[in-house]
Amino acid sequence: MSPADAHPGLGVLGPVTAWDADGNTIALKGPRHRSVLARLIVARGRVVPVAHLVDDLWDDPPADPVGALRTFVAALRRALEPDRSPRTPARLLVTEGPGYALRVPMDAVDAWWFEQAVSDAPKLPPEEATVRLDEALDRWRGPAYAEFAEQPWARSDSRRLTELRLHAVELRAEALMSLGEADRAAADVRAHAAEHPWRENAWRLLALALYRTGRQADALEVLHGARTLLADQLGIDPGPGLRMLEQDILRQAEHLDRGNGLDETDRRVRGGRSGGAGRGAWGGLPGGAGRGARGGLPGEADPGARGDHAAGEGDPARADHRARTADLAPADRTPTTDGPAGTDGTARTDGAARTDGTARTDRTARTDGTATARTDGTARTDGTARTDRTATARTDGTARTDRTARTDRTATARTDGTARTGEAPGSANPAGRVWEQVAAVYDRTVAPDARARLESTTGLLRNLAVTGGSGLLAAREHRVAAVAAAEELGDPELTARVIGAYDVPAIWTRLDDPEQAARVVAAAERTLAALTALSSTAHGHAEVPAVHEADKARLLATIALESRGTRLARGPQAARQAQEIARRLDDPALLAFALNAGFMQAFDRTGLAPRRDAIGAELVALSARHGLATFETLGRLVRLQARSALGDFTTADHHAVAADRLAARHERPLVGVFTRWYAALRLDTTGRAPAADAEAAYRDAADLLSGAGMPGLAHGLLPLALLCLRLRRTLPLDFDDHTDWGPYAPWAQPLLLLDRGRRGEAADALHATPEPPRDLLQEALWCLTAQAAVGLGDRRTMARAHAALTPAANELAGAGSGLLTLGPVAGYLELCSG
Repeated sequence: MSPADAHPGLGVLGPVTAWDADGNTIALKGPRHRSVLARLIVARGRVVPVAHLVDDLWDDPPADPVGALRTFVAALRRALEPDRSPRTPARLLVTEGPGYALRVPMDAVDAWWFEQAVSDAPKLPPEEATVRLDEALDRWRGPAYAEFAEQPWARSDSRRLTELRLHAVELRAEALMSLGEADRAAADVRAHAAEHPWRENAWRLLALALYRTGRQADALEVLHGARTLLADQLGIDPGPGLRMLEQDILRQAEHLDRGNGLDETDRRVRGGRSGGAGRGAWGGLPGGAGRGARGGLPGEADPGARGDHAAGEGDPARADHRARTADLAPADRTPTTDGPAGTDGTARTDGAARTDGTARTDRTARTDGTATARTDGTARTDGTARTDRTATARTDGTARTDRTARTDRTATARTDGTARTGEAPGSANPAGRVWEQVAAVYDRTVAPDARARLESTTGLLRNLAVTGGSGLLAAREHRVAAVAAAEELGDPELTARVIGAYDVPAIWTRLDDPEQAARVVAAAERTLAALTALSSTAHGHAEVPAVHEADKARLLATIALESRGTRLARGPQAARQAQEIARRLDDPALLAFALNAGFMQAFDRTGLAPRRDAIGAELVALSARHGLATFETLGRLVRLQARSALGDFTTADHHAVAADRLAARHERPLVGVFTRWYAALRLDTTGRAPAADAEAAYRDAADLLSGAGMPGLAHGLLPLALLCLRLRRTLPLDFDDHTDWGPYAPWAQPLLLLDRGRRGEAADALHATPEPPRDLLQEALWCLTAQAAVGLGDRRTMARAHAALTPAANELAGAGSGLLTLGPVAGYLELCSG
C-alpha cells in the first residue's frame, strides 16, 4: 500500500482514539480534538457545518470559537496525515461547503466495521459467523464514545451501538448452538442475561442452550425466573417467544434438539416466516422471538403447542414445573374462584377453580416467619419470603419440590417419597440447598440493575477460576465482560473494585490469553488514571486519598500480574508500588495479592530463585497467620519451584505434600497438576529410573493438562520436557515431524536440525532464536541455546548465553519451573567457556 493509499484507524468503541497503519496509537492532543473527531465520525461522512460543531463543542463558546475550531482541525489533520506535504489538500478530514467531513473507508472506523460485521454474520455459515462475531466483539475497548457518550450529539449513536453489541452477543450464542456448542453458549449468555434482564431473547437463548445440554429442569427454571422478573418488576407478561419455548420444552419438542440456533419455536412466533431471503439458517433477527419485554410479536401459541399431562408423564421436574408455571401465558391477575373448572387435569392460567378443590390465590403476600393462608385450607410455615405473583396448585397432590427461588429453612418433602429434583434419594445435599436459598434471597433482594451485582459476579468468577477446566476459561472470559460492564457505567471506583476483586493466585508465568490480559491491563491503567483524577478533583491535588489506596494497590497488582513475561518496566514498578501500599495499610489479603504480583515480576534476569523463595516464604507465613488458604497454597508451590531450582528437593518435597493437603481440604484441583508434574521431575532427576519410566511419568502428568484450562502452561510443555530429558541423558532426539512445540519451537529447532546433521539449517535457526522470555523457563531456554551454539561452534552466541546464565551458576536449569530440568547450569557455563 502506498503512503497515499494508507489511512489511519479510528476508534469510538471505547475512548476515542486513532491508530497509524502499524497499529501504534496516534496522539490526538486534548479532549476538544477528540470530540471534533468523534462528532465527524457520528456524521458518517456527511458534512457538519461549522456552526453546528461550535454548538456541539461548547456550552459557553470562547471569544473566537471558529478560530479555535480551525486550530483543532489543523492539529487533527497533522496527526492523521503526518506525511502530507504542506499546502496539499487534506484527504481524510476535508473542508466542504460550510463545514468539515471525514472521508475514510468503512473499515477505518471500528464502529462502522463492527456494524457491517454484525449485519453480515447471519448470512455466513455458523463457523465463519462465530469467528466474525468474536472479532467484532473484541473491537470493544469500553463504552461507545466513552467520555462523550452522554453528549447530545453522541448519545443516540452510542446507545445504538451498545444495543447492536448486545444483539451480537446473542447472535454469537445462536451460532455456537448451531455448531453443537450449547455449553459454551449457555456460559456466555447466562452472564449476558443477568446483566441485561429485560432482554427476553437472552433468557430464551439461555433456556434453549441449557435444554440442549441436557439440563431441562434448569431451562425451565430460567423461564420461570424470567416470567417472575417481568411480572414483578414491570407488571407485564412474557412475549410469545418465551411462552412457546416453555411449552416446547415441556413436551420435549423434537425441533429443540436440532443443531440450528433458529428453531421451530422462532418460526412459529414469527408466523411461519423464515427470516428473509439470503439469511443464514441459524441467526436470530433483532425484533424476532424474545425481543425486548415490550416488543413481543402479537399472537398466541397454536393449539398444538399446549402441553398436557402426557407430555410430563414420568418426568417429575417437568410435571412439577407444569403445575406451577403453566400460567406463563397472559393470565388474569385478579384473584378469582368463579371461573370454569379445569377438566383436563392441567393447571389453569386464569385463576379458575381446580378439579382438586383448590382455587387460585394470585398475588398472595408472603412474609418472613408468617404462616400464609391459602384457599385450600393449607398454610405455609417455612418462613420464606415469597415474591411469586400467583400461587400454583399441584395436580398430583404432592408437596412442592421445585427449584424456584425459595428460602425454606427445611428441605421440602414430596408426598410420593421422591427426593428433590437434582438430589440423590435420601440425600439432604446441604451445600446445594444453602446455595439455592442464598442465591434466591440475593436475586429477590438485589435489584437486577444494581451495581453490587457486578462486584458479586467478580467474587463468583474468582472462585470459579480455581476450579480449573472450563471454569477457569469461563472465569477469564466473563471477567473481561464484567470489567467492560463496569466501565460502561462510568464509575471508576466501581470499576476499580471489579478489577481488583479478581485476586486469583497465579503460579505460571506464561499468559494463557495475552489478548485478554492486555485488555485487563488497559482497563486497569484507565481506571487508575480516572481514580487519581477523581481524587485530584475532590481534594485539589493528585495524591490518592486513603479511601482509594487499597483499590489503587489492587489495580497495580493486577497490572503487574497481567503483564508478566514481558520486558516492560511497568510490571515491576507496579508490583513494587502495590506491595508498598499493602504494607503501609497493614492489609494481609492485599499484601498476599501484591506478593503474588511481585513473584510474577521476579524474573528480570536468570538466577533469581532465592528471591522467589523469600517471596514464597513470606506468603506461607502471612497466609497461615491470617487463614488465607489459597495464597498459602500458592506460597507452597512458589517454594517448591524455588527449592527445586536450588537443588533442595527435600524441602521441595515437603512443600509438595503441604500443597496437596491444602488442595484436598479446600477443593483446589489445579494444584494436583503442578504436584504431579513435580513428581515426574523428581523421578527424572534421581537418575535411577529408566528413561522410558521417566518419559511415561511426564506423559501421565501431561494428561492432567488436557481440559485444565491453562493453555499457556500446556502448549508445547510435554515435548520440551522430553527434549530436556533426552539431552541430559544423551539420547537420540527422536521426535515426529509434526510435534507441536508451541512457543518453544525457536529453541528446540536448532538442536533438532543439528541432531539430523542439517548444520546449515541449524545455524540459520540458531541465529533466528530470540532471547527467552522472562519467565520460569528462561534458564532452560538459555541452556538449549548454549548447547546448540556449542554444537555449531558459534562463539558469539556462546558468549551471549554465558553472560545470561552466569547469575544462575548455582541453579538447576529449568527446575525452577517445578516441571522439568536440563541439569546444572554450571555445566553449560563450562561448555560455553571451552
